[in-house]
Amino acid sequence: MTSAREKLLAEAKQRILITDGAFGTEIQNWKLSEADYAGSLGLTHDQKGNNDILALTKPEVPEAIHRAYFEAGADIAETNTFSANSISQADYGAEHLVREINLESAKMARRVADEFEAKDGRPRFVAGAIGPTNKTLSLSPDVNDPGFREIDFDYLKGVYREQIEALVEGGVDFVLIETVFDTLNAKAGVMAAIEAGNDLGRDLPIMLSMTLTDLSGRNLSGHTVEAFWHAVRHAKPLTIGLNCSFGAEQLRPHVKTLSEIADTLIMVYPNAGLPNELGAYDELPATTASLVGEWAQAGQVNVLGGCCGSTPAHIKAIADFVRTLPPRAVVTPEVRTRLAGLEPMTMAA
Repeated sequence: MTSAREKLLAEAKQRILITDGAFGTEIQNWKLSEADYAGSLGLTHDQKGNNDILALTKPEVPEAIHRAYFEAGADIAETNTFSANSISQADYGAEHLVREINLESAKMARRVADEFEAKDGRPRFVAGAIGPTNKTLSLSPDVNDPGFREIDFDYLKGVYREQIEALVEGGVDFVLIETVFDTLNAKAGVMAAIEAGNDLGRDLPIMLSMTLTDLSGRNLSGHTVEAFWHAVRHAKPLTIGLNCSFGAEQLRPHVKTLSEIADTLIMVYPNAGLPNELGAYDELPATTASLVGEWAQAGQVNVLGGCCGSTPAHIKAIADFVRTLPPRAVVTPEVRTRLAGLEPMTMAA
């Protein structure tokens, strides 16, 4: 039986693949009330804004969004589980529902993906979305105590492991560790995914996506794009890339850098520009498509999609733009010892 990894790699040789767009901003368009979010769960905290819990209380909303993205041309659905971990859900008093949220979200995405694949025979994939949590392993939250950490590595690894196991049980093909602002957080997720795969006795492909927090091209923990790749390459991720950040225009040099050094698929899904003063995104689908399309025309990407502010219309515009463009050829870098602090370090031959 062909594995999900093999199926994706086979498809990626033929064409540029499309992942879906934003969930949070799409959910906002539904103008849901507190009662919609809370449902009949009887939780003690307000739930409005807890998008992940809709898998239990208003499942027709995330399901409709999945359908809209597949209809727009997406090959990959990302589960609506960005904050479905015990750290983030504790803010809503819903940490005891983490397993159920992830399980139901994964089952939903899987069901819709399989339905669309059955219609036309084109493979559809499900990536279990894992966000960075609202804690950081690399930085102290107390400016007066730089050595202090709210959590430690093993604790965060356990948090991720709980989420990953439920997503896998629900039927995801890949584990997507996304919006990486802290490289050490990502490493905890990577270790959790590797250990989960080993214990399950199966291949559990990992996707990794970094987010840049300043225009110099670094994440919050200070790593450059190249240093980030050197820090995670050992995990042999199925895809490496960038998401969220500042929009496509500002990502151009960083996509080029990553495409030249990574011996795996490149997946990029930026915001639809920057939000306006009201927090809304004004970048039109055709604009986003032309900007990310430049990377495709330059042979720099294998998977494209959208993050905050992107809509099914953005995904359709991207899919239409790149339909006839060839995918990036995966590079084979020369053998060197490559290390990473905040900057990359490559040993001479």
